[in-house]
Amino acid sequence: MDNDAGCCSTQLIDGDGTFNVTGLEKFMKEVKLGECGLSYAVVSIMGPQSSGKSTLLNHLFGTNFREMDAFKGRSQTTKGIWMARCAGIEPTTIVMDLEGTDGRERGEDDTAFEKQSALFALAVSDIVLINMWCHDIGREQAANKPLLKTVFQVNCVSSVFIFRFPPSDYFKWKAMGLICRMTYGIIWAMVKILRALSLTPDGGSFPRKTTLMFVIRDKTRTPLEALEPVLREDIQKIWNAVPKPCAHEETPLSEFFNVEVVALSSYEEKEEQFKQQVADLRKRFFHSINPGGLAGDRRGVVPGSGFSFSAQQIWKVIKENKDLDLPAHKVMVATVRCEEIANERYNDFIQNQEWLQLEEASHSGRVPRFGKRLSSIIGNCLSGYDSEAVYFDEGVRTAKRRHLEERLLQLVQPAFQSILGHLRSETLDKFKEAFDKALNGGEGFAAAAHSCKQHFVNLFDEGCADSVIDQANWDTYKARSKLVRDLDEYIASVRAAKLAELTSHYEAKLNEALSGPVEALLDSASDETWPSIRKLLRRESQSAVSGLASDLSGFDLDEQTRGKMLAKLEDHARSVVEAKAREEAGRILIRMKDSHDADAMPRVWTGKEDIRAITKFARSASLKLLSVLAVVRLDDEPDDIDKTLCLALVENKSSSSSTNDNSLALSDPLASSTWEKVPSSKTLITPVQCKSMWRQFQMETEYTVSQAIAAQEASRRSNNWLPPGWAIIAMVVLGFNEFMTLLRNPLYLAVLFVGFLVSKALWVQLDIPNEFRHGILPGILSLSSRFLPTVMNMLRKLAEEGNRPASQANPPPVSNTIQGASRSNSSVSSSGSSRVTVVENGTEYSSSAKDD
Repeated sequence: MDNDAGCCSTQLIDGDGTFNVTGLEKFMKEVKLGECGLSYAVVSIMGPQSSGKSTLLNHLFGTNFREMDAFKGRSQTTKGIWMARCAGIEPTTIVMDLEGTDGRERGEDDTAFEKQSALFALAVSDIVLINMWCHDIGREQAANKPLLKTVFQVNCVSSVFIFRFPPSDYFKWKAMGLICRMTYGIIWAMVKILRALSLTPDGGSFPRKTTLMFVIRDKTRTPLEALEPVLREDIQKIWNAVPKPCAHEETPLSEFFNVEVVALSSYEEKEEQFKQQVADLRKRFFHSINPGGLAGDRRGVVPGSGFSFSAQQIWKVIKENKDLDLPAHKVMVATVRCEEIANERYNDFIQNQEWLQLEEASHSGRVPRFGKRLSSIIGNCLSGYDSEAVYFDEGVRTAKRRHLEERLLQLVQPAFQSILGHLRSETLDKFKEAFDKALNGGEGFAAAAHSCKQHFVNLFDEGCADSVIDQANWDTYKARSKLVRDLDEYIASVRAAKLAELTSHYEAKLNEALSGPVEALLDSASDETWPSIRKLLRRESQSAVSGLASDLSGFDLDEQTRGKMLAKLEDHARSVVEAKAREEAGRILIRMKDSHDADAMPRVWTGKEDIRAITKFARSASLKLLSVLAVVRLDDEPDDIDKTLCLALVENKSSSSSTNDNSLALSDPLASSTWEKVPSSKTLITPVQCKSMWRQFQMETEYTVSQAIAAQEASRRSNNWLPPGWAIIAMVVLGFNEFMTLLRNPLYLAVLFVGFLVSKALWVQLDIPNEFRHGILPGILSLSSRFLPTVMNMLRKLAEEGNRPASQANPPPVSNTIQGASRSNSSVSSSGSSRVTVVENGTEYSSSAKDD
């Protein structure tokens, strides 16, 4: 590529027909054609070889095309197609210098490349300069009339226009000679007309007009005003003679072409005049794309950025001798170029630092103004695409823009969804905190739930509006619905927890209010036990239900749920009483024994009690306890259990021995597993179990009663410790001398007193009554083994007392110690109710029973 004084040039197609892709790309970058959009024009020139085409272009546009050296002979100078930028002309103008026709270098094979290059120039150019000699005007063969007719007739036959000459016309073409080559551009201009017509058979819009400028070289003295009508008349005759589609039979030539005719003096003979005429002609190329200019019709112009691809594809189609459908080619160019622009903008977006920062930030949390910032980035990307693709086919441009927008939105959608996820999680966390705070502050549950939910759903909507991308029609309904579900689930869980807490609270209050009193009432076992329990249950249940109903008013529950909860609390109160009753019924035997022992059987007997009467009363109380705990009586329904038990266990006892076993089995009301008029669900102790328990109770208490009676008899005997009167008189008479001896000698009295104290101490220390309780022989053996150690122990204590210093307090007298020991052992404890002890005047009587 050559650069000279602001003009750069390159060979576009070489002599062999090879397209110079690299050179064209460099050329476009050098002249910045991609930035021009539609503001550029393409001028091409065609004509015979060595007719001064390059010289005309160099003087007209300031290019640096190679010119023929006349002193070296007339030969081929330009090979293939060259292109250059016009110097000093605005807007940007590209000029193409085509290889001349009828060159001896190509010989007879030159027609193919001539046609291809001419068609290529007409397809890409806005202005076509046709270089022709002045002396050829008005000649039949030089004007190419027969050839034009032949070519157009052949090409109009096919329904789809094919740009090639049939073999028979090739020889006609060659027979035209040199003059025929001069009007080659006219032939291909007509070809372009027919192509346009074939592409609009229904009378559609016409393609853009191409300016055909016939440059008459070496003008003679004949005025231009005389030459131009002849040339136009020849062109019109050719147009009229060509068969056209029906829709364009009357279509004038001016609908497709702007025909211009200019004349220039001879460069060799009148150089100065030639240069002046060229300078005047150059002015017409300034602002040529303005309306009314040489290239004023801009319909179907390929944008500058797509010129390279468009030229490559046109040349490829021409070289392959295929149909040249320029409208379809325009769509193809727009498709490829818009795709390239879209890819460039997409890659720019991927590398955009602001987008990368937003994407990274979206992974860690909510991003303020995410939607506006990302919408701005996407908008800039789409605006860049629009500015570059604005001149391409609208349908293709719009489709590719839509595809680019879809790709961008698909790229950013994960970040958007991540933002919505963070927004939802953040909103849910804040809702939980605010909701718990409102509940702790004493606000009603329903009011707090409604206000907090509405507030934070609105906040979520605001966050979604801040995150929504303007170009995307994404619906945040799913995210909002999920948030609402999460809020409802949390509210439901808190409601369930609060309701469970309230229920547990009132159930605990019922447990506390019922368990103790019910146990005490059942323990009393009277006719008023169950009425009192029912009254207590009713009072406490009403209190608890009233409190729970008041607390539930803030939860906005439906009546069915509220009723179920209150009924459940009432059922719980009944279950507490029933459970307590069943618990007490499980310990009925122990309760009966405790009642029998504690109330009817005193531990200490004086010998004056009526044991049999007391026993009867105690057993009546135990039977009442059994009757009370036999069934649950919370519904105030009458029953005959008390009478049945009395009849079966007390009154019929005396008559049971006089009846045989069969009659007893038939008349025994307790020979059943259920109570009459009492459902099994309310039964605590069945009739059979009552009979079995009563029998066991009698067996266990019978021995205790017998022991009590024995103890009472022993107590009575112990109360008679004085001897008979005659014995006392005998003792006084017979012991008078010994008594007087003691009075005369007080020392004997002291010795007897000391002996009494020692005997008393040994009696207490050895626990002689307790040792002989198990028998005489075991008592003697036990005392013999303990006597000596006990005596030694007493002597040691006396020695220690004698050695104690005088300053210490005097020890208590031995008599007091013995008396204290005697008092501490005045009674012997027994285990359970199996032992009865009678104490009378310091003498102990004990009787032990069998272990239960």
